[in-house]
Amino acid sequence: MEGAKTEVQRKTLEERREMDGLSRIRHSCAHVLATAVLRIWPEAKLDIGPPTDEGFYYDFDLEHRFTPDDFEQIEAEMKKVVKENQTFEFSKMTREEAKAHYAKLEQPFKLERIDDIPEEEQITFFRNGEFVDLCAGPHVPRTGNVKAFKLLRLAAAYYRGNEKNPQLQRIYGTAFKNKTQLNEWLEMREEAKKRDHRRLGKDLDLFSISEKVRPGLVNWHPKGARIRSIIEDFWKKEHFKNGYDLVYTPHVGKANLWETSGHLDFYREGMYAAMDVDGQEYFIKPMNCPFHVEIYKSGLRSYRELPLRWAELGTVYRYEKTGTLHGLFRVRGFTQDDAHIFCTKEQIEDEVKEVIRFCNMIWKTFGFTEVKAYLSTRPEKAVGEEARWDQATKSLEAAILAEGLPYEIDEGGGAFYGPKIDLKVKDAIGREWQTSTIQFDFNLPERFDLKYIGADGHAHRPYMIHRALFGSLERFFGILIEHYAGGFPVWLAPEQVRVLPLSDDQLEYADEVLKGLQQAEIRATIDTKSGKLNGKVKNAQLDKVPYMLIIGGKEQENKQVAIRHRLAGMKGACGLDEFITQLKDEELAKKTVDMEVSD
Repeated sequence: MEGAKTEVQRKTLEERREMDGLSRIRHSCAHVLATAVLRIWPEAKLDIGPPTDEGFYYDFDLEHRFTPDDFEQIEAEMKKVVKENQTFEFSKMTREEAKAHYAKLEQPFKLERIDDIPEEEQITFFRNGEFVDLCAGPHVPRTGNVKAFKLLRLAAAYYRGNEKNPQLQRIYGTAFKNKTQLNEWLEMREEAKKRDHRRLGKDLDLFSISEKVRPGLVNWHPKGARIRSIIEDFWKKEHFKNGYDLVYTPHVGKANLWETSGHLDFYREGMYAAMDVDGQEYFIKPMNCPFHVEIYKSGLRSYRELPLRWAELGTVYRYEKTGTLHGLFRVRGFTQDDAHIFCTKEQIEDEVKEVIRFCNMIWKTFGFTEVKAYLSTRPEKAVGEEARWDQATKSLEAAILAEGLPYEIDEGGGAFYGPKIDLKVKDAIGREWQTSTIQFDFNLPERFDLKYIGADGHAHRPYMIHRALFGSLERFFGILIEHYAGGFPVWLAPEQVRVLPLSDDQLEYADEVLKGLQQAEIRATIDTKSGKLNGKVKNAQLDKVPYMLIIGGKEQENKQVAIRHRLAGMKGACGLDEFITQLKDEELAKKTVDMEVSD
């Protein structure tokens, strides 16, 4: 076990070094971008230009309105800056010198940013050539180390993220160590565009969001709702198999519930406005946990009852700024696949191991084979006894090792109320997605004074674990759409089979086939439109239907169906019962299809 841990840590260190090197390149490239923009538009006002997970950006205030047509000119000037191989030089100024410097340059945003720096901290700068930026670094040694970059897109960004402040122009870009890595990433990005769940959701008639009428709120169309129903049925069945009980809780709660939980103190800006009911304030729930805690408190609990595992598909509502909304990935109303486990100190390691195993099994079932864990430990400011933190953290790490998952430790990165594990999965084109969370909570048991009677006859505080597998059904569905490019495997497909009669002469037999499929609980439709077979096949392909059953005179005469697979093409003819058996075996095995470029 110790050897496995050492190997994982070694790999993690290498990955961190790799990411740190990439971050330096991208941060440096942001400075190169600002240098180029100032050469072309000296009157530009600058704000900030940090690295990001995918690249970098820089924010500008400029009368000239950038368009993608400007990218060619800007990139050409950036290449000149790179070719000049300017040194990134570190320097310091006093607060007064720094303010005088930016006052002279007429850079108001930089002046204000100086005030953000605590009095006890140094005011630091990095210079490359003629460009000097307020910056803590780090950077690569010289601009010549920035070898492969690309400007990507434009966006509007309010200064400091406040809608009352000026709206700046943001230029996004990316940078890599070499052109090979850059080209690979750009190819992946183009593939990601083809898989965009917002486009596919519309093309396949899965869901809709009216940004004007109800931004951030999702309408599930019949096909999307069918897939959701399949996911929910699977989720419930697996939870019962794994020793969970289901609960249902209200959508609103009185203000005093959210005061006790701490949400009104720490999360009020994310909650929807209160409503008055019989003179009492009620809030729409942003989370399910306080209600699960209330269920725990509804009776006297004994150690003999523990662990208690309660799960809920609970719909919650959180206020998100309009500019942050993004398809199914960032919404205002969503259904969390929440669960809470209440257990004793002696039970926590086994419980966490089982949760990790459960999560891993779920993700592999849905076709995600690469799973990585991120363990966040105790921050400086935290609630709960240090011994409980240590015990919980050791249990989380032991569970990761037991499941054999690669992992990374974020020292001090835990929430103030408990350590946690975040699981991330890689999709078909190599993107990493934040998914499951396993979070200890030492806050709510204290706030609600949770207890159980131990074997010694005394009251003890239970351990409480928050756990979400998918995170939310909406976001998970968006990830699924993009992972499969809309071409769901048979067990998830909203329409598994489409019957294609060649002419009206085969309609009666085609209807007989359809009824046989439906009797076998296969999701099937029939294309009765007039037109040639090629057109019907094309429509079924565009709708991502896994199987087409083609029926001509020969099939009608022999009481057979000619099978066409969406990816594999024609597969021959057989009797309907034989096809049903094959499809049911595939459905039962929950086989995934080969990943593909979306049509």
